[in-house]
Amino acid sequence: MNKTDLVDQVAARTGQTKVAVAAAIEAAMDIIVEAVAHSESVTLSGFGTFEPRDRKARTGRNPRTGDAVPIPARTVPSFRPGNSFKSAVE
Repeated sequence: MNKTDLVDQVAARTGQTKVAVAAAIEAAMDIIVEAVAHSESVTLSGFGTFEPRDRKARTGRNPRTGDAVPIPARTVPSFRPGNSFKSAVE
């Protein structure tokens, strides 16, 4: 499922226009991205938590040459599903 499919299904379930639903989904995604980018976590009860996680610096390998390559520390986005999400997938 892609964003267009999601918009179509939400519009069908709510009776809202696809334009309104697309704007709401886009706004929600923008808010989540901005919050995680500013080191905040976003918890949606029953769905999961979006949060930033720190990765330590490490040494990797160039697959072509086998040379050691330093990989700097960085912050990456992470998603941790909620219990109801996990049980629905199981």
